[in-house]
Amino acid sequence: MSRHERPPLYEAQKARLEAYAKAQASFDLTRMSEYTTENGWHIDDYEQELPAEAPGAPVPGGSFEAAQQVLRNYSFPPPELITGIFVPDTPLKDRVMVLRGRFLFLNFWFGVRVGAVIDEQRTAPDGVPEQVWGYNYYTLEGHFEQGQIEFTLHKQLTTGRVLMRIHAVSKTGQISNIFYRIGFRMFGRALQRRFAHRSMQRTRQQVEDMLRQGRTTPPASEQTPVQTAAPSDLPGGVQAQVDEHVEQRQEQGKS
Repeated sequence: MSRHERPPLYEAQKARLEAYAKAQASFDLTRMSEYTTENGWHIDDYEQELPAEAPGAPVPGGSFEAAQQVLRNYSFPPPELITGIFVPDTPLKDRVMVLRGRFLFLNFWFGVRVGAVIDEQRTAPDGVPEQVWGYNYYTLEGHFEQGQIEFTLHKQLTTGRVLMRIHAVSKTGQISNIFYRIGFRMFGRALQRRFAHRSMQRTRQQVEDMLRQGRTTPPASEQTPVQTAAPSDLPGGVQAQVDEHVEQRQEQGKS
C-alpha cells in the first residue's frame, strides 16, 4: 500500500470492531414478544418487488440469488445515511458490524450483531409456498436505538414473484448528549423510514444491474474514507459509549 492509499475501512475501524465484539445487546433479547406499539415500541414493515423469476425453486444466477449477495455484502444501505463496516469473509451468523451513520455534518458510530440467519421454505399467510432467506441484526450497547431489524427475501414458488421485506422493532435508547438526544427525537423516525425506502430501492437497482451485466456480486459499496483515530480521541468514542452503558447496567443490577 502506497502512502497515498487509505486502508480499508475495516482496518481503519479495527478498534471499534474489537470494542463492539465484546459489547452486549442494548436491550433484552429474551423479551421480544413484549416489544409492541402498546409498550412504546415502533413496529415497521416494508416491502419491495424485485425482478421475477420462473416459478419453482430459485433460479441459479437469478434475481433471488443476486439479492442474497446484495444483502450478504450489506451494499444496499444508502451511503449518505449508513455505511456498514465489517471484516470480509467473516461468517454471517454473529457477524459484528460497525455502522457509520451520517446526519447533517455529523458522523455517528454504532455497533450491531447479526442474530438469526433464515433459510427455509414456508407457507405465506395467503397459502402460497415460498423460499425465504435473510437475517436480522440487533443493536449493541452505545447505540442511539434499541431494537432489531430483519431483512428477508421471498421467492413465491408457484408464481415466481421475488420480494424483499424489512421488519423492524425499535425505540429510542439512552442518549446522554442532550444535543444528540433532541436531534434524534426530532428526526429519528424520518431517517428510519428514509433508510428503509432507500435500501429497498437500492437493492432492486443493484439486482437489476447484476442481472443485466451478468455479475455474481453487487458493485463495491460506496464508502467514503474517514480519518482514523483512537476511540478515546473521538467525541463520544465507542469505547466510552460501551463503558458508560455497561456501568449503567451494573448499577441498575445493584439497585
